[in-house]
Amino acid sequence: MAALGDEVRALRFGCGFARGDFGKPLAVVEAAAGDSHPGSYHLGALAAVAREGLLAAGVQPLDYRCTDVCDGIAQGTPAINLSLASRDVLALAAEMHAVAAHADGVLFLSSCDKAVPGHLLAAARLGLPAVLVPGGVMAASDDCHTLEYVGTLAAAAARGAVGRGERDRFDEVATPGPGCCGFMGTAATMQILAEALGFAPPASALIPASDFALTRMAKAAAAYLAAGIEKGLTFADVCDERALHNASVVHAAVAGSTNGLLHLAALASVAGLDFDLAAYNRVQAEVPFLANVRPSGEHPSSWFWFAGGVPALMRELRDHLRLDAMTVTGATVGKNLQDLEKAGFFERNPRRLVPYGLGREDVIRPAGRPLARGGGVKALFGNLAPHGAVVKFAAASPKARRFRGPARVFWDEREARDAVNAGRVRAGTALVLPYQGPRAAGMPEMFFLTEALASHPRLASELVLITDGRFSGGTRGMCVGHVSPEAALGGPLAAVRDGDDVAVDVRAGTINLVETAGGAAGGRLAATIARRLMQTPAFDAGPRPGLLGLYTSLAGPAERGARMEW
Repeated sequence: MAALGDEVRALRFGCGFARGDFGKPLAVVEAAAGDSHPGSYHLGALAAVAREGLLAAGVQPLDYRCTDVCDGIAQGTPAINLSLASRDVLALAAEMHAVAAHADGVLFLSSCDKAVPGHLLAAARLGLPAVLVPGGVMAASDDCHTLEYVGTLAAAAARGAVGRGERDRFDEVATPGPGCCGFMGTAATMQILAEALGFAPPASALIPASDFALTRMAKAAAAYLAAGIEKGLTFADVCDERALHNASVVHAAVAGSTNGLLHLAALASVAGLDFDLAAYNRVQAEVPFLANVRPSGEHPSSWFWFAGGVPALMRELRDHLRLDAMTVTGATVGKNLQDLEKAGFFERNPRRLVPYGLGREDVIRPAGRPLARGGGVKALFGNLAPHGAVVKFAAASPKARRFRGPARVFWDEREARDAVNAGRVRAGTALVLPYQGPRAAGMPEMFFLTEALASHPRLASELVLITDGRFSGGTRGMCVGHVSPEAALGGPLAAVRDGDDVAVDVRAGTINLVETAGGAAGGRLAATIARRLMQTPAFDAGPRPGLLGLYTSLAGPAERGARMEW
């Protein structure tokens, strides 16, 4: 423990410390607990279990909280503009707590989109021994749908295709209990990536939140942290270039949320590691797509853990991984897999799939029989995205993966969604939505727009959506986001006009304006784009008080993770 000021002992006696507690290592228990959404709702009780584990291991715990917000509750409202900023708030709060507490280590507990990456950023800044307990996943609904189906029903109801009764019924069963959303959204992706990085214990990602396996994992994580404090195993010892490579491999194999790449880039920039979209493309080109989980596959994400979770996936991906990477267990990835094998984990867990008439290979495909060769997410580059853009093409129709068509530019997500629902957007269109990036709007997600598109089968298979904003991990269809540089900073997306000819080619990894509505093509395109940008007024959002103003004034570009930089 760090040297303490004169008043510290007295103040901690006031918090219930006994004299013997001052000789123990001290760990902050940093939980994203609260009533904000199902992913945070149960974390207070889980933190109490983790606290017991620390006490049993001879470590004195101190409880701290900073609750995350729910994108599902924020979607379609101005609150979604604060979503990405909340990641940085959680990171700063956790850093403040650990430093002010003079902590020797931190046990993080988080489940969802911004809390898990926020805790990763905090751990990287602190440089202390640290372990993350993923908060698990909720069960699927009674008919095995997951939460993203709400968006499908809402879009269908807007067109009169389903009645209000069906929408009301699903509202009551869509989230039957605590945990993160039950599809391969950003929350599930980030739990998986935390484990792939070695920051969360083996087999900890996406445990059903109502399962006692999660409480046992919290106690195990406490023991790992106690051992890490004793050995001096810091976050930097775990999260290095090998860990980042492994996370990229696993992300590609599960067709994780595009937000996962944003958060990996932010982590790398804080930790001083190399990560760029071109390097990710080289990884994903070699990695088989194995996770048969919605929205790119068939099954709820809770069944991913039943099938063996991240360890089963890693076992299939051995040839692509750095098995010598260190983890919070104090052992390497390869040693952890060996220990799970000896314990019978790979035979025991898949028995949970038997009641559904499934086996492990139905959910996590063998490497020799993948869902697709190459991963499910790719970075695109071209004259519309010189610094890159990302697309989760595994969730898109093969027909849309090579696209050329006229642009239709919208300046507001709600306007675009209303046009889609009213039938005013045609198949074969490149729907372009600029000024949604970090500096312009806080980089909001556009889940309801993408669900409106996905609910029209022809639009979903023959239309491309392009934006400098973000998408939910549950997004389906050909949706290109994170376009950089963003329009508000003079990026070329601000130069696109209605009727311009746009081409996107996933196989080639390109996104380009190929001809303007006025006929400019070839060598004249660059000059036309430059002229249009010069004629475009500088972006001015006007006064923005509070968090949104702070975030949009400090946010870095998407390729560096869109984190606040100073």
